[in-house]
Amino acid sequence: MFAERRVQLIETMRALSDSSDADSSAAIFVSARETPRNSDVDYEFRQESTFYYLTGFDEPDTVILIRPGAEAPFIMFVRPHDPQMAIWVGARAGTDGALQHYGADEAYPIDELEARLPPLLAQVEHLYYTLGSDDEVDTLVSEHVANRRQQAQRGGPRLADLRDPGPILEQMRLLKSESEVASLTRAIAITGHGFDAAFRLTRPGLHEYEVQAALEAEFRRLGSPRNGYPSIVAAAHDSCILHYTTNRKQIHDGDLLLIDAGAEVDYYTADVTRTWPANGRFTPEQRAVYDIVLEAERAGIAASQPGAHFDHPHNAAVRILTQGLVDLKILEGDIDALIEDDAYRPFYMHSTSHWLGMDVHDVGRYRDSEDSVELIPGMCFTVEPGLYLSPDDENIPQPLRGIGIRIEDDILITADGHNNLSEHIPTDPDALESIVGSSQN
Repeated sequence: MFAERRVQLIETMRALSDSSDADSSAAIFVSARETPRNSDVDYEFRQESTFYYLTGFDEPDTVILIRPGAEAPFIMFVRPHDPQMAIWVGARAGTDGALQHYGADEAYPIDELEARLPPLLAQVEHLYYTLGSDDEVDTLVSEHVANRRQQAQRGGPRLADLRDPGPILEQMRLLKSESEVASLTRAIAITGHGFDAAFRLTRPGLHEYEVQAALEAEFRRLGSPRNGYPSIVAAAHDSCILHYTTNRKQIHDGDLLLIDAGAEVDYYTADVTRTWPANGRFTPEQRAVYDIVLEAERAGIAASQPGAHFDHPHNAAVRILTQGLVDLKILEGDIDALIEDDAYRPFYMHSTSHWLGMDVHDVGRYRDSEDSVELIPGMCFTVEPGLYLSPDDENIPQPLRGIGIRIEDDILITADGHNNLSEHIPTDPDALESIVGSSQN
């Protein structure tokens, strides 16, 4: 799978070459590095997504060089195996592992990168590298560009340009293969088990982190090594904070609980949000707002069709939300005029969708020239409308203040429509009321 992706990258690089020599380009990609947390403790390592997409290699301090047409088109620079370090943190793949298990044509210690890179790039005309990927490699690339410029003045081979490989990889990652969909589906299935545990545990008196623990315990138990992003577990007024991650407050009778969470599997993450009453019963005001958001989500999902455009689900959801705000007597006026004036924005301030894949906000353009991109099979994204009625907004009727509701599902565009990959996680309010707190019954 990783080799096939590198082949696809090579073919695209060749197609984009404006040289008579179709093999005159090369691409450099840099792994993530370990990041100190405090003292001699590092943050948990997670490989840079595009680097993993091309290699399947899960170690830091690594650089790969891809050279179409070369005798060794895939070269890895890795940390060498260190028997002493292996005692403390485990074995490294080393150069032998890079050759035997990761498909490298050549492999060298990372300490040799500075010496080996210039001759490996000596004849390259089009160099692909994303500046800002890594300070040390940025310096090496900048020095190489400067040296090649000086050499060209004396008749040396010309380096025509430095190109960003990002757009190529973004387009590749945007369209999910069968194996990628399988990984996403498993991540979402595990996330569903976590939500089920959270639904059933929830009751007034618990703290947000206790429900979070039940949710994430299922993630780990079922094989997800980590979350795709920090879980949002927000009770009461904190549900109006879009990226609330404190998760420490006590849950009280009458509160809503909003959880936005996703398990990660094979480097692919789910992204699901559900909102439910902590005591198992929506108040009339909570239910009124919830029904509006659920209708908006269903409209957004229905608009997710091949041939539609990326903003169509958002537009469909916004119309329902704006009408709902009028029905709740928060807004007044003509619906089209209110939408045109962004009158809904104080209560719904984010977009309805984002790409989903290896990153929770995955790579890929949302707009192409003047219009949003067309939806085609293989694209995966969220549909996540919400209403956030601030407890401090005096223009909102008092009984509605502090209600925050978001409902989010993960949608795959298919040849004949769409597949809601997370539809098994309940959104129906009556179903939620029947489940919440059931582990205490």
